[in-house]
Amino acid sequence: MGKKAKTSRKGKKAWRANISTEDIENFFEKSTKDALSGGSLEAVSSDSLFFEDKSKDLAVKKKIEKHREKVLRVDSILQKNQFVIPVPSSTLKKSSKNRKVVSKSLATNQDSHKDDSMLDSGLFDMWADKVEDNKKGKKVSKPSLIPAVEVDPPGCSFNPSHESHQDTLASAVAEEMQKIYKNELGPEPVPLTVPGEAISEEDMYFLDVDDGSDDDENNVENEGENGDATSEKMPFRAKKVTRVELNKRIRRKEQLRKEAEALKLKKLSKEIDCIPKLVKEIKNEDEEKKKRHIRRQVAKQDRLKACPPRLGKHKFEPAPVQVLLSEEITGSIRKLKGCCTLVKDRYKSLEKRGLIVPKPRRN
Repeated sequence: MGKKAKTSRKGKKAWRANISTEDIENFFEKSTKDALSGGSLEAVSSDSLFFEDKSKDLAVKKKIEKHREKVLRVDSILQKNQFVIPVPSSTLKKSSKNRKVVSKSLATNQDSHKDDSMLDSGLFDMWADKVEDNKKGKKVSKPSLIPAVEVDPPGCSFNPSHESHQDTLASAVAEEMQKIYKNELGPEPVPLTVPGEAISEEDMYFLDVDDGSDDDENNVENEGENGDATSEKMPFRAKKVTRVELNKRIRRKEQLRKEAEALKLKKLSKEIDCIPKLVKEIKNEDEEKKKRHIRRQVAKQDRLKACPPRLGKHKFEPAPVQVLLSEEITGSIRKLKGCCTLVKDRYKSLEKRGLIVPKPRRN
């Protein structure tokens, strides 16, 4: 920017013309603004300008209460009584549960003066003497009624007595014969295709005749319908009922109503007389139901001891009894013929106890 042009200063008039009046104009403008707004702020005391707001902010309060733990009305009622311990709610969030677990662990550590067992990050020290395990325990499966190692009958020994050997051999033969009879006497499977016979010419002729007879029957029915239509066109005159017949009908209805009420009363009195008999029958039925329930429970226990529960689409097939024939008994372990492996025996034991799914037998 260039320099401001210099004005002439000759005489008093020139000097008055060059005097600036901006400060005075600004003062007047400020005073007018203060007068319009209610007065100057410099003259007002600080107590009237500033004050302490002691009113509550409802929006902030609602926001804070919203994020707090929600307490059920039942729990709040129980908390008022100091002698009643509130039942913990099942609808609390996981975060609240974790906070409770951490607070409990901190309280126990403060009481026992062992702050070293918990680190600053909230984790437990694995080398501490006592560490509380807050993890959920695994579900323990029910023990099987079938033992892990089953003892074979004495007749399966390499040198058994004659009686025990014959008993075991007879039971093995009975099992094999039962399988054979079941296959032979069981129901026959449904065939996929049914064999048919060719129709002869004479049978074809009779079939054609049967088809033609349907038309004759339709014609007869049409004629009957036409006859009914003509009969309907004839005028029908209703017979006039006299007063005597109406009275007879009314008396008959009244008589039937009285007979029905008498029969109902008779039936009710008979049922009342049979109440002791009905009570006795109900008692016998309840006893029979209890006995049936006990029998089912015993049968279920026996079934679980004999075979495992159904796990897959294939049923469990027990291994055949490992019994020696009369010719194979030598009385010495050196001359014993190997017939079963330990792997198969353990595998069948696992299937029988229901630990693995049974698989179909492979040839």
